[in-house]
Amino acid sequence: MNRKWLAGVLAAVAAAAFGGVDWKSDPVQSGKGHRFAVADYSGHKVCIVGTDGKVEWEYPTGTVNDIWMLPNGNLLFNTGTGVQEVTPEKEVVFEYKSKGEVYACQRLPNGNTFIGECSDGNLIEVDPSGKIVKKIELLAHLPEPAAGKGKKKPKGKGGHAFMRNARKLPNGNYLVALYGGKKVVEYDPDGTVLREIPASGCPHSAVRLPNGNTLIACGDKDTKNKVMEVDPAGKVVWKLDQDELPGITLYFATGLQRLPNGNTVLTNWLGHGKARKSAHIIEVTPEKQVVWTYQDFDALVTASSIQLLDVPGDAVQGEIWH
Repeated sequence: MNRKWLAGVLAAVAAAAFGGVDWKSDPVQSGKGHRFAVADYSGHKVCIVGTDGKVEWEYPTGTVNDIWMLPNGNLLFNTGTGVQEVTPEKEVVFEYKSKGEVYACQRLPNGNTFIGECSDGNLIEVDPSGKIVKKIELLAHLPEPAAGKGKKKPKGKGGHAFMRNARKLPNGNYLVALYGGKKVVEYDPDGTVLREIPASGCPHSAVRLPNGNTLIACGDKDTKNKVMEVDPAGKVVWKLDQDELPGITLYFATGLQRLPNGNTVLTNWLGHGKARKSAHIIEVTPEKQVVWTYQDFDALVTASSIQLLDVPGDAVQGEIWH
């Protein structure tokens, strides 16, 4: 009997028994595929992938960490040191360049762009011409960093690990994943702290859901990876732990999207020596059944953010929970 065939059969049976799909059963994807836009941090590119799992479109960039498909069909994403908006014809129609590292961006309803400047420690809003029209200096109380002996002066007060993804909420507040601080913080429009949510493992992304809960993806810094949903009172009402999915390990949860049917889609960042050891993208039901995985390791190196394109809603108006 062919051992490889038998192993595949046993894996499929095990996956079915747990109510999910087996990511190792297909080299590209398992379950019903989605069309999606994805940021490949280590591959230095953004891509659009079809329901068949094949890359339809890609564009080279830097260490891209955040991505949006805008209603006009353009892609908005960070470049590692700035933000770009690119048309399907690969024309750059908006660009902002920062002095430091940038990991978060979002197009606002008024046409401006919200940007989280990580190493500078700033939350800024930029108009279509690239002019900063609002700035909140989260680290204004800190002195400028001094250079160490024989070293160059570091860029910014925040450093590489200060923040990852951030969002401006419909009420004007800001929701920021303070990666190095191991917490998600909500600031008012003036930068005053309104709420802190502890997030061990270091939070990479935080999404405010329509019910008022906050969905958080945590990394691999000092504890096991997890995704958790926290209510306004601070209670964890749903959690997906690192080793909770049969046959799948969450090494570093980065991007998130909550779907209208209650399912959660997450990107599983496979850096830090974890290449090809798990699926890039995983969709789970509220009951934690795996219904879709994407794992084309030739197409992507490390997936850091995702937006499904077969989910209706205007991303600029807050109708995509990502």
